[in-house]
Amino acid sequence: MAYRRILLKMSGEALAGEGKQSIDPVIVKKFAHEIKNVYQQGFEIGIVVGGGNIWRGRQAEAIGMDRASADYMGMLATVINALALGNTLREIGVPTRVMTSMAIPSVAEPYLRNKALDHFDKGRILVFGGGTGNPYFSTDTTTSLRAAEMNADLILMAKNGVDGVYDSDPKINKDAKLIKELTYSELISKKLKIMDLTAAAMCVENSIDTLVFDMNVQGNIMKAAKGENIGTKLTK
Repeated sequence: MAYRRILLKMSGEALAGEGKQSIDPVIVKKFAHEIKNVYQQGFEIGIVVGGGNIWRGRQAEAIGMDRASADYMGMLATVINALALGNTLREIGVPTRVMTSMAIPSVAEPYLRNKALDHFDKGRILVFGGGTGNPYFSTDTTTSLRAAEMNADLILMAKNGVDGVYDSDPKINKDAKLIKELTYSELISKKLKIMDLTAAAMCVENSIDTLVFDMNVQGNIMKAAKGENIGTKLTK
């Protein structure tokens, strides 16, 4: 199946490379070149980047921080990653704009739906930072929200070292089987924690399919964009 406009969700942890935290510029540039290759095939691309390489909720729990404050820190982490990826894409010649739902006009454009659609019409890649702009919502939910707002044909959920959805945890069960196709209802009923319930419900409501795949395999972003048989396809 051919797609035109895709929304790529990238794991923040993957940007750290072999390190546990921070940003590895070599890794960021590698992913930027892969995204450039997809862009040059005529795809319109929006990107949401996680922030787990910089800040995670368990760190907040360790110091007794309340959930809302921790979430705002996580949103700021996604802005840092969005800026790193957006600037790298521009450096290699890809027209890119970073937009953030948090008001930081000195570093990125504020997210406005009509402006974002205008950027797409002008052939630019969009990198979305700052989550939804509100605490208590994950970057999974941000991804499904932006996909709906941008009229995306498909969400590409690029995981860090996870090549799809399994019937059980493959790290625990060596006989775990990869599920090639799955409905969102089955995902929810089987409690397969590949994306949160709010994000899944939004995808159902807006009839947006999701492809879950391993972003660390060279060329997988291109294969996913072209609808090749990799990972797990989530459908309504």
